[in-house]
Amino acid sequence: MQPIISAAELAQTSESRVLLDVRYRLGGPPGYPEYAKGHIPGARYVDMDAELAGAPGPRGRHPLPDAEAFGAAMRKAGVGADSDVVVYDDGNGWGPARAWWLLRWAGHERVRVLDGGLDAWRAAGLPLSTEEPAPEEGDFVPRPGAMPVVDADGAAALARRGLLLDARVPERYRGEVEPIDPVAGHIPGAVNAPTTANAGPDGRFLPAADLVRRFEALGAASGREVGVYCGSGVSAAHEILALVLAGISAPALYPGSWSEWTADPARPVATGSQPG
Repeated sequence: MQPIISAAELAQTSESRVLLDVRYRLGGPPGYPEYAKGHIPGARYVDMDAELAGAPGPRGRHPLPDAEAFGAAMRKAGVGADSDVVVYDDGNGWGPARAWWLLRWAGHERVRVLDGGLDAWRAAGLPLSTEEPAPEEGDFVPRPGAMPVVDADGAAALARRGLLLDARVPERYRGEVEPIDPVAGHIPGAVNAPTTANAGPDGRFLPAADLVRRFEALGAASGREVGVYCGSGVSAAHEILALVLAGISAPALYPGSWSEWTADPARPVATGSQPG
């Protein structure tokens, strides 16, 4: 199953799918009020901070959620073991990519991201609804481990033996600014690959051939081990989705990312435009 779906394809079969609205803004308010103003008919709202992450702390701002709690949240949203799930937002696609990755990590293979999100749905002239669907409990039970992860030590090792991509904007990677975390810079050896370069101005992912060229230029040669981190493990999931679209199998996520890395002052930090 391809990890993305077009608005036109979704419109043909939306009634038979579980739709999850994952609107999320970094540092912003929850997306529920926007969901309530209008969403794809049948979609249920899922809160990024409360349901797709654990409590912030030493493991980072958005650590992986407890598997049982995540399973309960997905069942409440109607996700069943055999459900076709489609996730979307109205912005940069980070929240849906996080939901896609978590469901895949937890063993659910039938999940896709709406390419271009709600903007693509609207551009196709498709309707919105303010009606919340009636509760319908699913039977999905997580089986964590289906997607690879690395911890801080694993990320450092991967930067030495393979390719570790830093999905943040260049100025944060270089250490020129750091609006959130206590230290500016990047993990030594990591290569900057901003998530924003995975998609076009319309929010849709670049064609697979363009993504292949992008990641090959960054050093993702065939067979090379690849991992990704960002600020807190959210936008990195978007990068992993782009890597999968480019045919790169099993890229690993560092869930704690820079927010966990900098929580330990003993960990080394590189600055500048080079991996370091």
